Amino acid sequence: MTSGRSPPYMHPPARSMPRIVAVGFRRINKMLQELAPVVADRAVVDVLDVGFEEAVARVKALQARQPVDVVVAAGSNGGYLRQHLDVPVVLVKVGGFDLMHALAQARRVSDRIGLVTYDGMAPDLQRFEQLFDFAIAQRSYRTEDEARACVRALQQGGTEVVVGSGVAVDVAEQLGLTGLFLYSMDAVREALADAVEVARAARIQQAKRERLNTLLAQLSDGVIAVDTQERIETLNPAMAQWLGIDAGAWQGRRLSAACPELSLQSTLRLGLPELEKIERVRGRQLIVNRIPIVEQGVLTGAVLSAQDAVAIQRVDRHIRARAHSQAASARYDLSQLAGRSAATQRVQALALQCAHSSATVLLLGESGTGKELVAQGIHRASDRRDMPFVAVNCAALSETLLESELFGHEEGAFTGARRGGKIGLFEAAHKGTIFLDEIGEMPLALQTRMLRVLQEREVLRVGAVEPTPVQVRVIAATHRDLAEQVAQGRFRLDLYYRLNILRIEVPPLRERLADIPDIAATLLAKVRERLGTGEGKGWGAVWQALMAQAPHHSWPGNVRELDNLIERLVVCVPPAAVLSSAEATQWLRELAPELCAVPGAVQSPSGGEDRQDIGGRDGRAHALRPAQRLSEREHILATLAECGEDKALACQRLGISRTTLWRKLRAG
Repeated sequence: MTSGRSPPYMHPPARSMPRIVAVGFRRINKMLQELAPVVADRAVVDVLDVGFEEAVARVKALQARQPVDVVVAAGSNGGYLRQHLDVPVVLVKVGGFDLMHALAQARRVSDRIGLVTYDGMAPDLQRFEQLFDFAIAQRSYRTEDEARACVRALQQGGTEVVVGSGVAVDVAEQLGLTGLFLYSMDAVREALADAVEVARAARIQQAKRERLNTLLAQLSDGVIAVDTQERIETLNPAMAQWLGIDAGAWQGRRLSAACPELSLQSTLRLGLPELEKIERVRGRQLIVNRIPIVEQGVLTGAVLSAQDAVAIQRVDRHIRARAHSQAASARYDLSQLAGRSAATQRVQALALQCAHSSATVLLLGESGTGKELVAQGIHRASDRRDMPFVAVNCAALSETLLESELFGHEEGAFTGARRGGKIGLFEAAHKGTIFLDEIGEMPLALQTRMLRVLQEREVLRVGAVEPTPVQVRVIAATHRDLAEQVAQGRFRLDLYYRLNILRIEVPPLRERLADIPDIAATLLAKVRERLGTGEGKGWGAVWQALMAQAPHHSWPGNVRELDNLIERLVVCVPPAAVLSSAEATQWLRELAPELCAVPGAVQSPSGGEDRQDIGGRDGRAHALRPAQRLSEREHILATLAECGEDKALACQRLGISRTTLWRKLRAG
């Protein structure tokens, strides 16, 4: 900063506010300095005491660090900045009141007045001369040199007072004339206020553009938007990738010249949409839509959207595969519920009775007990066997997605809604059965809609106004205690009563241990078929060891756990190995330590186990060593010692979680 210039006003940085740079020499600079704090609550204002080339350089330097929204300047300085900056420049304008006030002051000094203005004559000057009955010599300029020449010419003509811009006043005073500054504080204040509004509007438009660009960037469709001259305004990344170009390089180019196959000239000329046209562009087959953009009845441009034909074919295959899987009949019947125990026979008989009714069925039981097999068996045994069986896990989807999946949606119901709408699973199961697994996890908001479906037998799609009647049998399943859920306010009482019409409790595997051989044999056959393996030489001994140990395990994972264990054994036991009974037991201990954690368990007379349990109703209970009559804490400590204080291994052997282990050790 050179000496003699006032220090620039610099507003504290604020990234969220518009940034204005005010530029001016001497008198105008002083006004800008005084008035900048007035708009400090709405914009960041930097005041610079420079002009012309130096002002351009300073503004560009500031802009390199942080974007400048608007520049404020006056006279020739402002005109120069407008020509050399790509930032909006708001000029300090002289109003009629400013002109009259300055001329009235000049009249008090002399009748020989000259007016020097930038770029044009004052339009109201003639009326002012007639009103006050004195002549004013008027000159205008565009450059600083022209301003000096104008003042000298006025001096030679006898002018004694010069009214004008800062440049003109400075020259007049240098020549010994009286100079009166034309710009007022009100004019500067108004220019700053206008600059704030320009900056605010620009920020709003920029935010809209950024939001639009962000949305377009997420689209898998290619998009190009043009103005009325077919100049490219927007081109999203998907389209740029298909065309193999840099999107920025095409900005402002005519689309028909850059890519004739995608031309929008016809759309701009006729103003009519052109939909689903197949175009081959850069070796890629695209399905193209051309739409005119009409704003307030005026054609302002056009937009082209394109989809990759290969991607559409892939999605079509996915939809057809999904529709087939949803509409397919159930795979299991009740005879495949393996086991000859009284509990299993009771479930089969009750399920067969339920199959003869169309009432809603509620299946209760721990995870992995085979509730879906029972549901499919009921469907297969009913008169709906040839109709769709549709299954959905209510815990696997978010609330919004589950609502759309269950009830479907209309076209345009929400952002990303499928064109033409989407059928819901209730409609897909029409005249068949829908299986709602994990119904206890359904959000409360959807429980209300579910209640209406069960009551009225009609579905209202998301975004629709007219319901669709459905004839569907509902089977719901949960591992939770719904009565307790109701008491806690997590499940609607009225929905619970609508579901709890026909009720089947599927017992856990630990309550039907006699079924393990039959279930295991069925699972073994399926695993071998899936893996393509035969029976190994040592498998008989492993099977005997498994059957001997299985009744002493609590099976927290139920049939699913048994299935996983059998597959683990089939994969890991060497098929060519000839194993003795002791070797098979050792293999079992190494591959399934959780199964062999309790070698001392004793059978009770009833066929179950006389055991002490760790855990509780969470299904993770495991038998301790009742034969030795150790306390629970002593058994846990002994197991920890056997595992070398490895808590993870101890938990695995005990069949409990680390949280339960910590709690029981602390309680002891």
